[in-house]
Amino acid sequence: MGPLSGAGAVGAGVAALYVAALPLAVPGGDSGELITAAYELGVAHPPGYPLFTLLAKLAIELLPFGSVAFRVNLLCAVLGAAAAPFFFYTVARQQIINEVQILRGTTAVQVANLFPPSDNRHPSERSRPSLWLSGKHAAGIFAVGMFSFSRLTWQWSITAEVFSLNNLFVGLLMALCVRFREAATAKERSKICKAGAFCCGLSLCNQHTIVVYVICVALWVFSCLLRERELTLGHMLKLTFCFLAGCLPYLYLPASSYLNKARWTWGDQTTLKGFTTHLLREEYGTFNLAKLENGSSMADILLFQVSDMRTELSAITQALAIIACLCAAVRPKVEKPNLVWLFTSMLLAYSFFFAWRANLDISKPLFKGVVERFWMQSNAVVAVLAGLGFSSLFAFAERLAENRRVLHSLEWLLAAVLVTGQIYSNYSICDQSRNYVVDCFARNLLSSMPPDAIVLLRGDLPGNSLRYLHYCEGVRPDVTLVDQEMMTYHWYLLKMSKHLPGVIFPGNRWNPLEGTLPDGTTTFNLHHFLKVNKHKETFVCIGLHEGDPTWKKSHSLWPWGSCEKLVPSETPFDPGEWIERTRNLYNWSEEYGRLDSSSWELVANEEMWQARMKTAFFIFDLAETARVSTDVKAQLYTYAYKLYKEIVSTHNVHPVNWHKNYAIACERMLHLQPGREDPELLLSEAIKHFLLYTEKAEDEPQQGSILQAVKHLKKELQGLREMKKGGETFQQGTK
Repeated sequence: MGPLSGAGAVGAGVAALYVAALPLAVPGGDSGELITAAYELGVAHPPGYPLFTLLAKLAIELLPFGSVAFRVNLLCAVLGAAAAPFFFYTVARQQIINEVQILRGTTAVQVANLFPPSDNRHPSERSRPSLWLSGKHAAGIFAVGMFSFSRLTWQWSITAEVFSLNNLFVGLLMALCVRFREAATAKERSKICKAGAFCCGLSLCNQHTIVVYVICVALWVFSCLLRERELTLGHMLKLTFCFLAGCLPYLYLPASSYLNKARWTWGDQTTLKGFTTHLLREEYGTFNLAKLENGSSMADILLFQVSDMRTELSAITQALAIIACLCAAVRPKVEKPNLVWLFTSMLLAYSFFFAWRANLDISKPLFKGVVERFWMQSNAVVAVLAGLGFSSLFAFAERLAENRRVLHSLEWLLAAVLVTGQIYSNYSICDQSRNYVVDCFARNLLSSMPPDAIVLLRGDLPGNSLRYLHYCEGVRPDVTLVDQEMMTYHWYLLKMSKHLPGVIFPGNRWNPLEGTLPDGTTTFNLHHFLKVNKHKETFVCIGLHEGDPTWKKSHSLWPWGSCEKLVPSETPFDPGEWIERTRNLYNWSEEYGRLDSSSWELVANEEMWQARMKTAFFIFDLAETARVSTDVKAQLYTYAYKLYKEIVSTHNVHPVNWHKNYAIACERMLHLQPGREDPELLLSEAIKHFLLYTEKAEDEPQQGSILQAVKHLKKELQGLREMKKGGETFQQGTK
């Protein structure tokens, strides 16, 4: 069995496991937005991802089964699995060349002459049939298995994201490097160069981080061509043409923007300025991950990356990658150092560049989850180097061993054990076939809205998931979704207002300062927006943009589950009625605390759990701050206390802050005159839940003050019980 057939078998195996773990509904993160952009043939967030968008649209239209999200998830799983054969081929093909050099003492060119590209069998397969079945497949399977079934790669290869396609291009570039290195003639090298230039251009139509690898590969290829005296002006022009041909999918961006048919799109690419702004991600900050974020230091990110790599690929994989480099340094003619050093330079260049530009604080679990996805690109190279090191190690042992059959068996056994361990460790974590958390989150939010409501969206989680269900699945077509952040961009209303029927926009752009900008743009604030849309109920999900407080002139924010309702200030608030109205907004059964801390599913679950407490918190805060009579204040405290008590007693496991909120509510009830609840019960509950809070919230900065308050409450409770005991003794004495 040759490298191509072996690669195909490996790809099929990876695909089978990926599909088995596939999520059937929309995942978190950018997935909802990417699927919606593909479904609507709009433009995704910068840089636009035109290749992914077009492929996803094909999958949506051609696959006759499953939800829209499932079809795109399936596409990504297939793309992720398609990367595996290229990684396998890179390791196996490179090592078979090394083996033949050892056997025959030939140069790389001589070896290449022994078998033309049309003959997939290597001469060594004919002279030594056991060669391919000895270690070359084992090393390739080891490299593929450790990378493809790492938690990080598996997780992001089966969701509707751009990372699986990026992994495919990384594998393709590395395989092309091997083919180029073994090419025997100028004509063959020219063909591979043209194919490589086209693939480089095409890869940049997906994820821009691969540009570091493209530059490294291009410099290496040019140096090889210069040594062979094949780098002519004509050749350079042909390669440039092939590269630009690969970039053609970017023409989709201005075409989609010009047609303006999509109900969801990002940016205006009909002008050169708009196109370059989107292409270079200027709205985020070119080469930055996020806008206006102060991230961890470069050194911290590199340390995190190395630590994460050890967790994902194992320390053995890291050690074998180092062995590959050592073998290349010690025996350069055998180990073909130019490819090992090429792959190593790609790894180092990318790791340092990304650590420099990743402006997110990775001490926060969610941000770490965002950053670590980009480490897959470096993990792929480490896995390939580890495969080469694996094979080199056994090739060295083979020269010393007398019984090669036993050694070959050991090689296969070790590869099988390590890959099986990787699958066993990560399958349960990566199995998303029953993950409906984000889908249920979005469905609950949409179903809770009254007819014809306006929903002002804020943030990736509600924005992307609600848009997906609304546009792709047709959930609540009567509701209008308006993105708060997008309204601050000059292009949003020019492009999207016609797709938001029933909503009146009193200008071209949202800005706290109303007026006319120098370019003629008319701005409006939120107060004006609410005034002209008073015929519709307006909600915010989740939270309002802090930069525009003008809504406070005429409206208040009342809790509505995870969202809030903008209510005219003159509307009287009836706490009893509002409690009943918001009590059963959602049907949420996901248990608390079981989800990964870096996942969007955890964020969704946290939002839904905290939603249970929002009405109680709002009423309590009203009692604390509102200028009302003592009787009304006591009534508000009582409503809040009873609601807190009901919620806390209903759930054994819940967010830590519930303990603190309930304890404070109990403490406030103690001071009401006349007393409305048993003071002994209130004191006991306050002490119990303050202590539970300090035990579970170890990072609470006011822990000392809370413990001091508990000490005071214990004295009160002791005094109350002594007073009760004295009263009982007095009563018995009088009898």
